[in-house]
Amino acid sequence: MKLIEVEMMSGCMSGFGGMPPAVLSEGLKQLKSEHPPLLEQLEGMFVLTQQIMQEIDVENHFSELIIKVKEFKNALDPHSEREEGVLFPMMGVYIGTTSGPIAVMEYEHDQAKEKIAAFLSRVESGHSVNDEKKKLAELIQNAYFILTEHFAKEENVLFPMAERMLTDNEKKELLQRIQEIK
Repeated sequence: MKLIEVEMMSGCMSGFGGMPPAVLSEGLKQLKSEHPPLLEQLEGMFVLTQQIMQEIDVENHFSELIIKVKEFKNALDPHSEREEGVLFPMMGVYIGTTSGPIAVMEYEHDQAKEKIAAFLSRVESGHSVNDEKKKLAELIQNAYFILTEHFAKEENVLFPMAERMLTDNEKKELLQRIQEIK
């Protein structure tokens, strides 16, 4: 690549899909602020899954993982509802929901929730859980990978996009509606 082309691309913010950082409105700030505690919970679960995979005190770590997954699901569900029930449809008016960023975000939500639900379903049924602890822990690892990448996409792409596209009135409505979800 010629030097002139590199210089031109570096000056073009949209060359790689990047935009200058957006100052987020209150509703989007709230959604973003919910990520760090969720990520902290994910990290804790991931550590437990690694210990299970390495066969380190499997019984205790698996019991702790079950508790942590239930706690995480209880924290994740209202966050997901705020995004799926409020933010995504508001953005969908402008960019659609059947393809593009909203479809990808919803797909990732579904994938992560499926992994967590499958884990909890198998654990609660009690069938062959002893033989499958590593496979079950792998479900949580997969959810971890999906969600850590997903949160980064929301923070770096989706939320700034929403900030630019939603009107001031829509931003106020977003804040009000997400605060109603407990």
